[in-house]
Amino acid sequence: MKKVVFILIFNLIYSIGLQAQKIDTDSLLVKTAFELNTNKNYAKTIELSRLGIKKAPNYLDFHLVLGRAFWMTQQKDSARFYFNHVITENPKYKEAFSYLSKLEIEEKNSNNAIVVLDKAITFYPEEKEFYLLKSDAIALEKDDEKSIQYLNSVAEKFPDDKNLQNQLTELKLKSVSDRIGLNYNFTTFSRNGVGPWHLIGLQYIRERKKLTLIGRVNFADRRYFGESVNSGFQSEFETYFTHGKKSYSFANVALGDNTVFPTLRAAYSFFHTLGKSWEGDLGVRYTRTVDKDLGTGVVGIGKYVGSYWFNLKSYWQWENSKMYPAFTATTRYYFDTKYDYATVIAGYGTSPDERVTLGQFQQRVALSSYRIGAGYYKLLWEHYCVGLQGMVNRQEYTPNAFQNEFDLFFSIQYKF
Repeated sequence: MKKVVFILIFNLIYSIGLQAQKIDTDSLLVKTAFELNTNKNYAKTIELSRLGIKKAPNYLDFHLVLGRAFWMTQQKDSARFYFNHVITENPKYKEAFSYLSKLEIEEKNSNNAIVVLDKAITFYPEEKEFYLLKSDAIALEKDDEKSIQYLNSVAEKFPDDKNLQNQLTELKLKSVSDRIGLNYNFTTFSRNGVGPWHLIGLQYIRERKKLTLIGRVNFADRRYFGESVNSGFQSEFETYFTHGKKSYSFANVALGDNTVFPTLRAAYSFFHTLGKSWEGDLGVRYTRTVDKDLGTGVVGIGKYVGSYWFNLKSYWQWENSKMYPAFTATTRYYFDTKYDYATVIAGYGTSPDERVTLGQFQQRVALSSYRIGAGYYKLLWEHYCVGLQGMVNRQEYTPNAFQNEFDLFFSIQYKF
């Protein structure tokens, strides 16, 4: 009986001792975390963490805090060691995956970060943070197409995340590439004897994230009753350049030969991000014809909603002291890349941004025009950008007299 009582008393005393040790260890951890997070005293944090590991080597929280302190003091190899130790001993420490992957991303170790995050996702398949961190790791490889492909899969898993959708859309609109391309526009008319019109453009595009340069040569041939009556060339230089994270500009200068193109066409627009995926633009257009100079003010507004882009652009132009507005509304839905989208366009009036009818801008600016069209653009085999677009325009050619115009546009570019 005395032996049983002795064992019970011993076990009680041992349990009390263990509890006291646990309380002491917990108190030490609280003090260690205070030194790390509040006092930012990393040397003291390292000292207390090592003491905690000595007193309770299986208490992984001390290893985690020690790893963070080493990270904060730029001892990244040591930090990596302790984060890996925690993951190996107990992968339920979600924070260890987060800290280690962020450290690898900071060090631009894309492959290491992806390995860590893939393992994290197997344990926490619903943790959005790990998917977003993996996106950051993939972005280190500077392969936009790979990033877009991955973000598409993440967007399907988290369809209600608006920030993710906006990030995907913005990425689709950025690119680094060189392209050479050919455009062709075929226009027919409902009025007897008029047309067809042919417009052919050869262009080279050098696209970088902060600067895009475009050179283009256009040839137009206008026919009446099957005979070519006017033809000519136009040369263009166009550029897009960024001013910062929230703004960029567009500029264009085109020289023509007075037959089917204006003598001079100049354009400038300033674009600025307004927040919450809104974008505004202000611009001017100048068109010099044989006997007139025409000026146009431009005001536009656009918004990204997931994979959709909506844009309304207005043109305010003067002719004989009268103002003649024009409007163009555009909707696009982007698929896998910035080169893959479907579009619908509607508009009223004639603007100097319409290439096909630019040679008749002076005659058309005071006349009514109602148009609608749709198109589809696709990247094929990673190198070929193709597009097909159709447009119907109800055009007033003299006061109160209308004709229907049918445009078919085709483009192909080789991306390298």
